[in-house]
Amino acid sequence: MGIKKSKRIRSTKNSKMKVFLVVGGRPNFMKVAPIYKEMKKYPSCFKHVIVHTGQHYDKNMSSIFFKNLGLHSPDIFLGVSAGNHGQQTGRIMIEFEKQLLKEKPGLVIVVGDVNSTLACSIASVKLGIVVAHVESGLRSFDRTMPEEINRIVTDSVSDILFTTSKEAKENLLKEGIPENKIYFVGNVMIDSLYKIKSMANKSGILRKLGITNKNYITLTLHRPSNVDYKNKLVNILDAIKIIQQKIKVVFPVHPRTDKMLKKFRLMGYMNNMKNVTLIEPLGYLDFTKLMVSSKIILTDSGGIQEETTILNVPCLTLRENTERPITVAEGTNELVGNNTKKIISSTMGVLNYDGNYKSSRAPRYWDGKASKRIVKVLKNKINLID
Repeated sequence: MGIKKSKRIRSTKNSKMKVFLVVGGRPNFMKVAPIYKEMKKYPSCFKHVIVHTGQHYDKNMSSIFFKNLGLHSPDIFLGVSAGNHGQQTGRIMIEFEKQLLKEKPGLVIVVGDVNSTLACSIASVKLGIVVAHVESGLRSFDRTMPEEINRIVTDSVSDILFTTSKEAKENLLKEGIPENKIYFVGNVMIDSLYKIKSMANKSGILRKLGITNKNYITLTLHRPSNVDYKNKLVNILDAIKIIQQKIKVVFPVHPRTDKMLKKFRLMGYMNNMKNVTLIEPLGYLDFTKLMVSSKIILTDSGGIQEETTILNVPCLTLRENTERPITVAEGTNELVGNNTKKIISSTMGVLNYDGNYKSSRAPRYWDGKASKRIVKVLKNKINLID
């Protein structure tokens, strides 16, 4: 095997680098926005191009997220949406490769662990284009999760790996990633949260829903491991049936969850829970207000585990594992799985506790400045990647 040559980031004659910032799933918007804004401060260094694959696309919701985050409309929209994992990943690769060949960026930045992240990183590296992965090294060690495969493969082909925690770096080193590719920069999701928190306080979502501060629980569900299996989904709903007798539950219903509730004929069961309010998915401002004002959040989302840690809101994660263990070790998160009794007992434990249920602190570099660290690294690497 020959020695792998260093990749140079292609730039124009004035050293301006064309950068593709890839968004696919809605959480990607919150991770790309602060990087985009930081790059705008250096117009002589970067020409940023926002590429929306369309993986999670709803015209109204996408517009709300872009507006909330101060992003302009995507420069390139690939229009790839529905399909199983193979179909979706393949179509994104085909359409993204066309844009790579046409636009010839010097750098592609992918974030998170959705199918778009995997597809765009592979398409880029096959053309010899430098790939930077934001949120590298997160591991649940559960390979039945599609996101875990996306994370592992993306990290294995990326040239620059930006991590959120010490554990993430350790995971990458164990997998054979050279240390000089890894940069501990913190959590860009928190950059967006800090910037939007004061704006979110002005949201009228509580008044609209007829709820008051700390007098309700927020529930979110979307992972296939919870919603695609009727017995597991029923386990969670059985717990909610008991919990809603004690406190109101607000449930923004993810499209996938809505589909499965109807498929399993569980909508009637939900509608009989008089203290559960089913609502459409919310924009970032409204949902942030809903989170910060919640007594507890029940979720299977990775990003919400991080946000609740910073907001100091108790988070009960409806999973047996997490790729973000720092939120358990240092934050407000507790893993409760989808066991009915465990969900109920942990929820009641929080409700009955007088004071802070769990001491929490902000992990290192979860300080709203991760995007500054990322762009600083990229500025230093315009000419050469070691």
